[in-house]
Amino acid sequence: MVFDNLLKIVQSRGAGYFVLIDPDEKSTDELTAFTESICAADADAILVGGSLLIHAEYDEKLQVIKRASTIPVVLFPGSLRQLSKHADAVLFLSLISGRNPNYLINDQVLGAPIIRRMGIEPISTGYMLMESGRTTTAQFMSNTRPIPVEKPDIAMAHALAAQYLGMKTVYLEAGSGATRAVPVEIISAVSDFIDIPLIVGGGIREPAEARSRVEAGASFIVTGNVLEKEANEHLISEFADAVHMAE
Repeated sequence: MVFDNLLKIVQSRGAGYFVLIDPDEKSTDELTAFTESICAADADAILVGGSLLIHAEYDEKLQVIKRASTIPVVLFPGSLRQLSKHADAVLFLSLISGRNPNYLINDQVLGAPIIRRMGIEPISTGYMLMESGRTTTAQFMSNTRPIPVEKPDIAMAHALAAQYLGMKTVYLEAGSGATRAVPVEIISAVSDFIDIPLIVGGGIREPAEARSRVEAGASFIVTGNVLEKEANEHLISEFADAVHMAE
């Protein structure tokens, strides 16, 4: 099982590192080399998804990534259109920080039978948008407000509710292109309040920022936008080294 193996990575390496690929940002021809670079740099999994899906060829791109990857490929879907059988697992997201029923339960009801037919592993995830200094695509598209970073008690209560509802993990998301990452104070408060793994992503641009968030209690770190420029691909191995604190 993908999730069980990811938990073993946290136990053996201190934390896990995921690279997010937005299928809108790379052509099919670019994906093979980028995927190979991610795997060679010692990342632990590849997330695939985005808030929008402007271009076609989603399934074709998933196939390219899966063929080139030696690590798990996990869907991070922004909509039902981003489900594909060409993956190992899917973050089965419920946007628990908002009150929009479509993203709390409606899309999940519609997507569950599709995921079952596809035979990919669902990883139930309480998804929480955190205030990040700007209106992110995820915030705009979901028509929800993020949790204020100066209100850690709100984040703590939402995360604990996710755990009590039986979710396997909580994802604190600053958003794609965020001007600031989720503060370490929020991560520490939430991680101390729950007993399930904590994923943190959005706005993390430097390996030192990733390390500090692992030290604060993050189980998994996600980076995406900072790696979309080819000139920054060398950072993948630096992020991996920063995240894998047990080595």
